Amino acid sequence: MEDLSHDSVNRFLLREQYEPKDLFEEIKPNINLTGGTLSGDDTVIDKPHSDPKITELIGYYYSGRHHRAVKGIQLITLYYTDLSGKSVPINYRIYNKQEGKTKNDYLREMIVEVLAWGLNPKTVTTDTWYSSQKNLKFLKDKGLGFLTGIAKNRSCSVDGKNFTQVQNLEIPEVGLMVYLKNFGQVKVFRKSFKNETYRYYIMYSPEKDALSSIDRAEFQELHSIHWGIECYHRAIKQVCGIDRFMVRTTEAIKTHFFSSIRAFTQLELMRSEELIENWYELQRNLSLQVARDFILEHLKEKLGLSTHSWSSVNA
Repeated sequence: MEDLSHDSVNRFLLREQYEPKDLFEEIKPNINLTGGTLSGDDTVIDKPHSDPKITELIGYYYSGRHHRAVKGIQLITLYYTDLSGKSVPINYRIYNKQEGKTKNDYLREMIVEVLAWGLNPKTVTTDTWYSSQKNLKFLKDKGLGFLTGIAKNRSCSVDGKNFTQVQNLEIPEVGLMVYLKNFGQVKVFRKSFKNETYRYYIMYSPEKDALSSIDRAEFQELHSIHWGIECYHRAIKQVCGIDRFMVRTTEAIKTHFFSSIRAFTQLELMRSEELIENWYELQRNLSLQVARDFILEHLKEKLGLSTHSWSSVNA
């Protein structure tokens, strides 16, 4: 690492051109492509000090973390959890206003791609933003089951005739079979949160008998799996440095994002092989080593103390 300079990193970012399929091809041998859960979500990579007039891809996007529009780059990811529990990003898009697409367009586009690449998931999970009628029919046409959040005013009917907002329904713990307006039969679940509000979710299976047999435990399991993509968002920011770039062009930023996401996949594979306990372990150990070396060097140079006998100290 001594020969690694800022300029060499910039040259790498400007020179290389990686695509999402490169990520998939690299991770494919390490995961079970059949029967897993495919989660879709987005996050904003904060860049509060960047100038949108100078740095490409920078814009203002609503952030769930800040509860307001913030300056940054929006990343949309497909995150796959296989039957053994390995969870990795397998496709992604960086939102680019110049392309004239919506987040929903990107989601459908990415799903089409991963299916063509050989992925055969059983279920797709998303949050409320991606629960449009067009998206749900798209998943149904692809023969995919799904779990997605829905707005409390979404129109449903128990008998297929008398429609009302989902928040008006009496929903038992085991869920309720309903007809979602302009879609068809789904099973709806309700989940309460600390502030005494409710969120509503629907599940769909291409097999009608399987839909009616879905229970609370299966809903909770899929809901927990979907939470994994939120943990991934935290890790790429806190551990993989996805927000730490000083380049301005689209291609260089895309290379940096690919490198950060690729770093995360390596951490997840190491975790799944029990080489590390969690994604944060390497960062913590590196920080401890850097702190240790700094302290010993400071003692040696500034205080004139011998640090030879300290060499085995675990900082």
